[in-house]
Amino acid sequence: MKKPNLSSMSLDELVDRFAEIGVQQDDALWDGKYAKFGALYKQMDQIDSELKLRGTDARRALLRLYTHPNIQVRLKAAVRTLAVAPEVARRALEAIANSRLYPQAGDAGMCLSNLDDGTFKPD
Repeated sequence: MKKPNLSSMSLDELVDRFAEIGVQQDDALWDGKYAKFGALYKQMDQIDSELKLRGTDARRALLRLYTHPNIQVRLKAAVRTLAVAPEVARRALEAIANSRLYPQAGDAGMCLSNLDDGTFKPD
């Protein structure tokens, strides 16, 4: 498959692709395909980097994913928007942590713990 040219994609296309990757990550987690998850993580990082290049408003476009039906998508959107929407992102992470839907609930709880003790600093 040809690697997409992220710089030529619209903001909506980038957000939609971010969500698609999140769903694929969730599938990879449940199927125990950790190498695939790692590759998908890199793709998500590339989209996040492109959004950062486009500025704060572009990064805030991920906020619409807070209501996505897939918990992995919601988790990753919340983590990736902590720097640009810290209060709402934190509430989203708290909701995921409180959902007890694992493994994402555990990831959200660890992210919050690392935020609180300064281990994790959103950029």
